[in-house]
Amino acid sequence: MGKPDLGALIARTMAPPAEDRTIEVITGEILDAKRAGGEAILTIGRCLIEAKDMLRHGEWLPWLNEQVELSERTAQKFMKLAREWSNPNTLADLGASKALMLLALPEGERDAFLEDHNVIDMSARQLEQAIKERDEARASAERAEADQHAAEQARDKMAEDMRLLNARLAGVREDREQAMENVARLEAELADLKAKPVDVAVETVVDQAAIDKARADAIAEMQAKLDKAKEAAAKAKYRQQEAEAKTEDLKRYLEEREKSEKKAAIAGDKELTQFDVLFIQGQELANKMQGYLLKARGREDQTAAQDMEKAMKYLAEIFGRYAE
Repeated sequence: MGKPDLGALIARTMAPPAEDRTIEVITGEILDAKRAGGEAILTIGRCLIEAKDMLRHGEWLPWLNEQVELSERTAQKFMKLAREWSNPNTLADLGASKALMLLALPEGERDAFLEDHNVIDMSARQLEQAIKERDEARASAERAEADQHAAEQARDKMAEDMRLLNARLAGVREDREQAMENVARLEAELADLKAKPVDVAVETVVDQAAIDKARADAIAEMQAKLDKAKEAAAKAKYRQQEAEAKTEDLKRYLEEREKSEKKAAIAGDKELTQFDVLFIQGQELANKMQGYLLKARGREDQTAAQDMEKAMKYLAEIFGRYAE
């Protein structure tokens, strides 16, 4: 058989199928194109598409294997080339293997890749490595962009946390001042009560025992109010100390982070960015855990609260050891 007319083959397969075309005609064209190579790769793909539409159910795979000696996987690749390859002129130099490998690239980026790389002189292995390096570089750039976005979110989150902590600190300081004023007022009232007898309205004879009891009851009631006020003041003091400690911790971290960021900007260190994201997540988890602990402390049974405290202290010890 003489050398096939590639131009005629391609022109014929690009046109709508003629009514008199048979599977035998298509088979012959595929076999001729396989021997020809080059741009005939597209002919193979187009003929395969045409044949698959023509064959009845169950005839496709036997025809592929027996008539044109192609596996289904290879046939799918040729068909993909015919559907997606936009520059048939390069196929003669590239060959089917390289062209199929280039299909892994988005259609709009193939020409740029061909311009940037001497694909024709590359081996299939070298092309595969070049595509892999291109994909890795893109993935690395996408990760860097995602890390940068996460770092910006982390900075915004920490700035918001600092704002909230400062607002909370101002609130707890005000609460503590009010609690202390309440204690001072009740202490003065209790002292005044102890210094004066209790006025008791009686209809007949004054009963000294009743007066003494009323006075003692009034003092006891005032003392209970004072004890409760002192307890509230102690809790307010604890909340203030806790808020001050958290604010100071975040402030120190932000200062250290700013120093580290300057060093990382020079060294191109990505670990700091990833650490920031984890730090924010850990801080949010710690706040949630503290919320559950406070609820547990409000229960009559303190078993759960004690278990939570032990677990949180254990975590603190672990982080402390890791930081050493």
